[in-house]
Formats: sequence, structure tokens, C-alpha cells
Amino acid sequence: MSAPTYLAYDFPLLNVFWTMLIFFLWILWFVLLFRIVIDIFRNDVLSGWAKAGWMVFVIVLPFLGVLVYVIARGKNMGRREIAQAREQQRDFDRYIRETASGSGAPASAEELTKLAELRSRGDITDEEFARAKELLLTGPATREAGDHR
Repeated sequence: MSAPTYLAYDFPLLNVFWTMLIFFLWILWFVLLFRIVIDIFRNDVLSGWAKAGWMVFVIVLPFLGVLVYVIARGKNMGRREIAQAREQQRDFDRYIRETASGSGAPASAEELTKLAELRSRGDITDEEFARAKELLLTGPATREAGDHR
């Protein structure tokens, strides 16, 4: 039988740090590679052939391709990412504004209050109040359907 191997003696602490550094640099390189691939597809300025050429260059010669892409187009990568973030924020703000504004119709409680005041002053009858209240509470879709009868 073979003698037991003690990994703590065979793998000094400095080697652990070097291994971790290489491992994290490797992960960092993959993150950069994926960001470059995404940026190639996101870029509206490049033609289809230029995109295909960059993709072949990045896939066939990955280290050189990534290095050349970052040198040649790195500044514009950040600008495109910022432009996309601003566009997404604009779309989100527009959606919030449209949603918050609603249909522009007053709230049901306000309308009911106005109807009750009209009834208490005698401007409308109890039957008219009941009919208006029913129309108000059923919603606009039912009102439109009811108008076509």
C-alpha cells in the first residue's frame, strides 16, 4: 500500500493564493467575453457581416479577439450600455406615468358624493340617482354595452 499523502504539505499557502488568482481571472475573462458577445449583437452601427466577422474573431482566437475588441470598440461599449439603460429608464417612466394617470375619469367615490348632493338638493329623483349609481358602479365597459341597446 502507498503511504498517505498530506495535501497541506504538498500544496503551500502561496500556491493556494496563485490558484485562486488564476481562477478569478479566468472567471473575469469569461464575463468579459460574454459582455463583448452581447455588445456585438446590441450594436446597431455594425452591419451583419461586421458582426459575423467580430464573432468569428472572438470565437476562433478568443484572447486576441477580446483584446482587440476592447481596444478598438471598448469606449463605445460603455456608451451603448449607458444609452440602453437610459432608454429602459425612459420606457419605465413613461409606463409609470401612463399607469398613474389612469383613464382620466374621476374616482367612483367622488362621483357618488356628487350624485348624493344632487339628490339631497332635489336636482335628481331617487330613480335617477339609483340608475346613475348603477351605471357608475358597473364600469365603463358595461356602460358602453348598455348604450348600444
